[in-house]
Amino acid sequence: MNSDRMFELAQALAKAKSRQDVPAALKVLHDDMVLENPAFGTTARGLADNEKMLSRFFASFPDYNVVLQGHAANDDTLVCWCRVQMTMTGDRFGVVPNGRRADLPVFIQFAFKDDRIVHERFFFDLAELCAQSGVSTDAVRRRIFGDAGVRQLAAE
Repeated sequence: MNSDRMFELAQALAKAKSRQDVPAALKVLHDDMVLENPAFGTTARGLADNEKMLSRFFASFPDYNVVLQGHAANDDTLVCWCRVQMTMTGDRFGVVPNGRRADLPVFIQFAFKDDRIVHERFFFDLAELCAQSGVSTDAVRRRIFGDAGVRQLAAE
């Protein structure tokens, strides 16, 4: 697949996610889609799992917006650097956010199969999201990863 087509698919996904339009997002995803978000420790496999993960994500960040600023590609991988804006809401992470919209740099790695996105890795700084949202990174990490995850970070 050429880099123009890869970017076109990534851009379509970004636009759908920025509208919180899960059905439109699913249209550009392969049946075997794997979505990884290391900051949240989550991996979704297959369209049904991706639909659940995206719906849950948009419930926590209902004004999510991503802007792809640039990209680089080889024969089968596209990497985009981006800005996201999103407001943490609710108590999914066991904290009470300040209601302010966070603005973060992110990068996203994509892989493709059969003219669809088959793999996405979404990287961002959880500590920066927490700082801008007025919540404790340790408390969020504890909720996501349990006490072992927080202890591991302290040891590093």
